[in-house]
Amino acid sequence: MAKAFADLLKRYRRAILVLFDIVVVAASYMATWVLVLQGSDLFKSLVNSAEVQSSNPFREYFSLMVSSCIFFVSCYIIVYAFMGMYDSLWRYAEIVEFFRFCMSSILAVGAFIVVSRFIFTERRIPIAVYLMSAMFATALTLVARLTYRMYRNTKIKSGVSRRRRVMLIGAGDAASTLLHELYKNPSDEMNIICAVDDSPQKVGRSILGIEIMGTTEDIPELVRQCEIETILLCIPTLEDENKHRILSICAKTNCNLRILPDIVKLIADGKDLSSRIRDVQVEDLLGREVIEISSTASQLVKGKTIMVTGGGGSIGSELCRQIAASNPKKLVIVDIYENNAYAIQQELIRKYGDKLDLEVQIASVRDSKKVDLLFAHYRPNIVFHAAAHKHVPLMETSPEEAVKNNVFGTYNVALSAEKYGADRFVLISTDKAVNPTNVMGATKRICEMIIQSIAKNSKTSFCAVRFGNVLGSNGSVLPLFKEQIASGGPLTVTDPNIIRYFMTIPEAVSLVLQAASMGGAGNIYVLDMGAPVRILDLAENLIKLAGFIPYRDIDIVFTGLRPGEKLYEELMMDEESVQKTESKKIFIGAPLRMNRENFFDHLKTLKEIAYENDSERLLQFIAEMVPTFDHKI
Repeated sequence: MAKAFADLLKRYRRAILVLFDIVVVAASYMATWVLVLQGSDLFKSLVNSAEVQSSNPFREYFSLMVSSCIFFVSCYIIVYAFMGMYDSLWRYAEIVEFFRFCMSSILAVGAFIVVSRFIFTERRIPIAVYLMSAMFATALTLVARLTYRMYRNTKIKSGVSRRRRVMLIGAGDAASTLLHELYKNPSDEMNIICAVDDSPQKVGRSILGIEIMGTTEDIPELVRQCEIETILLCIPTLEDENKHRILSICAKTNCNLRILPDIVKLIADGKDLSSRIRDVQVEDLLGREVIEISSTASQLVKGKTIMVTGGGGSIGSELCRQIAASNPKKLVIVDIYENNAYAIQQELIRKYGDKLDLEVQIASVRDSKKVDLLFAHYRPNIVFHAAAHKHVPLMETSPEEAVKNNVFGTYNVALSAEKYGADRFVLISTDKAVNPTNVMGATKRICEMIIQSIAKNSKTSFCAVRFGNVLGSNGSVLPLFKEQIASGGPLTVTDPNIIRYFMTIPEAVSLVLQAASMGGAGNIYVLDMGAPVRILDLAENLIKLAGFIPYRDIDIVFTGLRPGEKLYEELMMDEESVQKTESKKIFIGAPLRMNRENFFDHLKTLKEIAYENDSERLLQFIAEMVPTFDHKI
């Protein structure tokens, strides 16, 4: 019954509103006559004494009251309709709607005054009737609309008790737009409680009824005081340094963190605002700037044949994405794991179709003959060598496999690149190659030695790019933590003080491409990884971002350092001096100190030991080749 009545109101909304205005305006007009003709001396004094002489003014003025009332109501309804007052949705009314309403009332009264002067000539309407009836009619119709708007908003807010209590950060245009949209399209998730803003002029004031209760420094206290569950950052254009500061403050609370996207971009892609609010990601908490591919890096691969080994891995696949976007002549993906290779192949085919000349080859970089055949066939101009075993603990138990794949896979690809005249060869290295304490890092150190040794007398430009951990890469801590959270915990952290450098995969690859464009005879490029991050902080933040409370909902346990693992990683060695490049994010390390005369003889011996699978002897020989290798089993 109630639903049928509500549907009836919706269907005949305009007619009901017109009828309501007719009744209110007519009642206002007639009430004014009563006050004037029978009211207090104050009202009577407003009437020209010559116009009211009868002892029974109602009988004398009845005909004028009725006929003028019809014209008065008609003026209001016609002007209101002409001004669109019956087309507006008053539950969403803004200040412009109220301004139009007031202007409509003034025009309606003005029209009535003009009409009445020509029609009612025998007996004039008292001036008080003009003034008081206009005031009553305008006030009552406006109050009725305001009451409806307040009722609707109150009804909306009364239904949000089960929704998450939300604090807004920022009380500017983005927050205003969001609040307007939430009034029009109430959210099933959010109940906006308060806001904070770092502008002192805004603190203590309100935005669309939401009080601005403090600055970002007050967030922890306000969260406790207002029982906030979700914090929503409403400053899409905030610079990264400030965003990192604010999100770090928010991370000290147990709130779920979310970010409002750039409104201009939303308008461009036609999406509504509230549906595009996204969760804060770990990348946001790192506070790193977005790195774009430079025009020089883009020109490096344009029109060239590019080969990416390990092209199905996390770094390799992102290399393929960014290379494909720069219009290469041909992209050759080489990987031993067919599932990953197939996944990136299909992704690129879906995105580029026939526009991209793409080849995928399943091959192991250990197989020197197969590598030679691939180079002879494709003759790549640029080679990105990302194929490697990277998982530190697993390589500790299988050091010979790390040597076979990392060291001699690199050696095979580098020799073929030089043999078939590649312009550039880029080795993807790691910060673990600096003062290595694990086999994986030591093998990468030897890989750097290989490219510097070959580069000495080669026409091919060899270089290595060294960086730390990338978020979300295969074998990294982030996917592990997410799996542990999904299973209810606990999260495993090796040591409460362990720190690592982190960057996003797209950022790392963009910088790799920029470094590759610089070339250099055996240069080792070191990427600016920013400030190191405590793994414990990362674990706690991930739990909070998932909507849980660390140590209460999901526990964190410490397992102790694994074999070959450091408390902290280094990007440069003490003996390496660093040169700046044209990019503020890329530096050049000095050439490695090594015995070049005996290096290739040592490589031959290293290979023999590795294929004998003598792990103990292999570790001893690696230590001879890499004096800084401090291996503790």
